Amino acid sequence: MISDSLHPAPSPANPSNSIKHTYEMGLIGNCAFLALIRKDASVAWLCWPRFDSSFVFGSLLDANKGGEFSIRPAAGASFSSHQYYLENTNVLCTEITTADGRYRVTDFAPRFSQYERYYKPLMFIRKVEPMAGAPRIRVTCDPVGEYGTKELSRRRSSNHIAYLGLEEEIRLTTNIPLTYVVDEEDFALNETKYLVLTYGAPLEAPLESTAERFLSSTVEYWRKWVKSMSIGDFYQGQVIRSALALKVHQYEDTGAIIAASTTSLPEAPGSTRNWDYRYCWMRDTYYILTAFNNIGHFEEMERYFHYIANISTKVKGKYQPLYGISGASELVEQELDLAGYMGNQPVRIGNDAYTHVQNDVYGQVLVALLPLYVDHRFVNPERTSSETLMYEALGLIKATMDVPDAGLWEFRNLAQYHCYTYLFHWAGSHAARKVARALGNKAMEALATELNEEATRRIEQCYNPELGAYTNAIGSPHLDASTLQLILMGYLDPNSERARQHLIALENELKTPEGLFYRYRHADDFGTPETTFLICSFWYVEALACVGRLTDAIREFEKLISYANHLGLLSEDVDAKTGSQWGNFPQAYSHVGLMNAAYRIAKKLDKPNFI
Repeated sequence: MISDSLHPAPSPANPSNSIKHTYEMGLIGNCAFLALIRKDASVAWLCWPRFDSSFVFGSLLDANKGGEFSIRPAAGASFSSHQYYLENTNVLCTEITTADGRYRVTDFAPRFSQYERYYKPLMFIRKVEPMAGAPRIRVTCDPVGEYGTKELSRRRSSNHIAYLGLEEEIRLTTNIPLTYVVDEEDFALNETKYLVLTYGAPLEAPLESTAERFLSSTVEYWRKWVKSMSIGDFYQGQVIRSALALKVHQYEDTGAIIAASTTSLPEAPGSTRNWDYRYCWMRDTYYILTAFNNIGHFEEMERYFHYIANISTKVKGKYQPLYGISGASELVEQELDLAGYMGNQPVRIGNDAYTHVQNDVYGQVLVALLPLYVDHRFVNPERTSSETLMYEALGLIKATMDVPDAGLWEFRNLAQYHCYTYLFHWAGSHAARKVARALGNKAMEALATELNEEATRRIEQCYNPELGAYTNAIGSPHLDASTLQLILMGYLDPNSERARQHLIALENELKTPEGLFYRYRHADDFGTPETTFLICSFWYVEALACVGRLTDAIREFEKLISYANHLGLLSEDVDAKTGSQWGNFPQAYSHVGLMNAAYRIAKKLDKPNFI
């Protein structure tokens, strides 16, 4: 049974290692906004008008300052909850059962085709319907602004409540008696009720019929989107859920894809590793594009290409590791006066990693642009406009070949000559050489060949014959899960003894008995990492499949999917001892990892690569 308390008492920042922690929330979104809904049907997180805006509901980070939008049983009533998605959609249902009866809350963000474009308004629709008995419920709607520091004034009209004080009006349109909402009074749910919350343009149409039409159109959109996926039948359900989660992390207006929908959920309790992930990391470009390509979704790839191309045209001397969803380059980190998730502080917005030197990004850009030349779905103008960008990225690789950097994991006080960086110098120059040959550009081909050979020489300097493995950096004794990519990206022949030995060395150093993988085990700026990084575990599965250990790959994949929450959603980090979810949630790149690992196994199993 679940308590009727909307916000449970804060747990200590360092709970017992025997307690399993999971994020009991579901994700909805429409590529314009995202929201997280708890199992009690309260809204834990919703930022408007953009992914990276202040929350209007943020009780996830502060029960007192975070506002509230809840639909819960009458005061004092105990209840149980069942939460699920309508099959193959991002429409979330939460069924609540009390002693008096049962009701269902259907939550969704409208998205469907209209007038030859996608309709994706800043509109959050909640349908509340009685299912059994005579349940009594209470509805509270109290949005806030400026990360909880701004209270909004309220104006009551005939059929809606307007919340004022932000740049644009928030409006709640409902067929629930407004008195019950304003006074937060219990009432009997004896017919279906609708709540439509909007930012900016309000709902100017019949409430019930419009909400139902938007619901059916949204369900139809998502199911058609899933039907157009090209996937094998290896754990198809998990791949579909991961693809749906990844899709809504794309801010369609610009094409950017954010790492996660939240900020400041700790990588481990009490660790202070609490970061804002509502930005687009250039380092993850290759993996995202690979995931969309693997499921045959071209539109998302194309939008992301345009975002990258836009960033590339504004680069002045170097690429940053990450950018804002609008392409903003300054993401100044600030700490907020908020309680934090389960008391974990600090709460941060912005991300200082934008100031870091992370030189693998140039290779990421080159690998990302390669399909413009080898994939004939792209037309010539798109290719031509990118040729200059490729040349410039090669120049940046050459300029930074001798420059140490923060590496993939963004060490804040340590610069090294990282193997992973040289791997992307190698991959990026390899991609550029292919393009140069296709274009007949001899000068570009010569430069790419020179850089490819130099990157190879640097990678080999990371090889430690005593360990039989490549270390994380030249002259370093430490192993790092990022070097799994030496196998996955084809630098090491997966059939070679060196690839097999490298994988075994990483297993011995970084793998837990549960099959999870640490990024690394040596101390960094914040001490030794306490939790495993989920995407690294999926990289490990891919590597197993690559070297021919297919039975091991399938076994480890099956272990990893057990770390999803009740809806199949993945976090950034997992505590190997308890199976607890930690880090920002849902983590788009964990879902990318699942999708790519499933694809790799399906190919090895020689399954049909289509439905």
